[in-house]
Amino acid sequence: MFLPIPAIDLMSGQVVRLARGRAAEKTVYSDDPAAVARGFEAAGARRLHVVDLDGAFRGEPANFAAIRDIRTATSMEIELGGGLRTREAVERAFDLGVNHAILGTGALRNRALVRELAAQFGPRLIVGIDAHGGKVAIEGWVETSDLDALDFAKEIEGFGVGTVIFTDIATDGMMTGPSLPGLARLAASVSMNVIASGGIRNVEDLEAVRDLGRPNIIGAITGRALYEKTLDLGAAIARLAGKA
Repeated sequence: MFLPIPAIDLMSGQVVRLARGRAAEKTVYSDDPAAVARGFEAAGARRLHVVDLDGAFRGEPANFAAIRDIRTATSMEIELGGGLRTREAVERAFDLGVNHAILGTGALRNRALVRELAAQFGPRLIVGIDAHGGKVAIEGWVETSDLDALDFAKEIEGFGVGTVIFTDIATDGMMTGPSLPGLARLAASVSMNVIASGGIRNVEDLEAVRDLGRPNIIGAITGRALYEKTLDLGAAIARLAGKA
């Protein structure tokens, strides 16, 4: 079933959102990540997307205390990304009780690591593809590589990765609508699961992603729309399930 996946982005233990991935364009929404997570679960969320933004910029996780608090506070599936660039970082994330670990820059820089982790952890491993102009962005989005996002998706699928999160940086945090053409192209090029990220404003945007008709698009991450209250999570879940 296609469902919205609420997002918690962490910076210095706070729940924040960045516009276009820029640390200088930060909005703080809460000093209590665990309470935010409990609210999402109460609204009907089954899965939570958590990003350690400090980890993404520094290259190693930095918000383990907040992540542990979120895990303790909820029973949702948790997918965690941000700074997971080594086997040790991924294993520590799993030790905290998260269900899925998301590789970003680490996947691009160390293909052998992706192969090894995919073989060891199977569906628990996710790779995030953050694209800018069709190219893969790296280092917390502050650099853009020469690697085509679709080519990279096909490559990691060959490694055994079962899920990819696709983010169009130009839309992330901007509430301008998702990048439907890019998402559709990616989903059509692979058979693994795809989670959309970036630009979701309202339930109509979620329906637009669902209505692309790609069965491997299993959900869409939404953050700012929830915090700015242009999207009611409970109502969206009910509507997408055909109950409203």
